[in-house]
Amino acid sequence: MNAPVPIDLAEKFGLIHEHWRPRVAAKLNGQDVRLVKVKGVFPWHSHPDAEEMFLVWKGAFRVEFRDAVRELSPGQFIVVPRGVEHRTAADEEAEVLIFEASDVINTGDAPPSEYTAPVGETV
Repeated sequence: MNAPVPIDLAEKFGLIHEHWRPRVAAKLNGQDVRLVKVKGVFPWHSHPDAEEMFLVWKGAFRVEFRDAVRELSPGQFIVVPRGVEHRTAADEEAEVLIFEASDVINTGDAPPSEYTAPVGETV
């Protein structure tokens, strides 16, 4: 077996120049570790068949639900249960890791839009 190579998050985030376009940094057990830069407000959506985990690496990030808003700082994460409507937002640019099944489309059940990222793009 070839020994795995460490992934440098700062280096990988430095290669991302768009907001709301997740890139796959690693794969494990049918899941992606996706890196995304965010700024502004993402559309409301849900993922009927998958949970999502958001881990803030840099900046301030929030997950909005219809009945609550959860503010996250670097080093904090949240798991959005399957089927729960939500949207994500950041007033200033933030860097976030997303852990989810490899076949999950970032906009979930929302209609395709400029926010819909191609599945499987790597960094």
